[in-house]
Amino acid sequence: MKLVISDMGPANLIRSYGDGAVQVGERRFDSALLLGARLLVTDLRPQSPAEIEERDLDALLAGSPEVMLIGWAGGQTFLNPRQRGWFAARRVGVEVMELGAACRTYNVLVGDGREVSALMFPRKGT
Repeated sequence: MKLVISDMGPANLIRSYGDGAVQVGERRFDSALLLGARLLVTDLRPQSPAEIEERDLDALLAGSPEVMLIGWAGGQTFLNPRQRGWFAARRVGVEVMELGAACRTYNVLVGDGREVSALMFPRKGT
């Protein structure tokens, strides 16, 4: 699906998603990535929401987001209560959603000037 984006300055915005990849600006990513308005990290250990461990949170929360979106191409999934607790203890809201919904929500929140990070898993994986 192609997304139409208006110019919002130098912020990282998602231009398209699908076919196992997410396009940020002119770059296409087919593995897990962490995205914020001015943050882009591609060398991530977890490759699915189920693989997120507490030791990953320092890197995942580097941009000091107020909300973390987790988008996954693998269909409906949820974080387990322990994982949700890690985010709650750090006072960061977390939402897990289908990849397309997470991409669209991320762009809207960045456009509104919100402190948001998105952990995207464009491949179904495990």
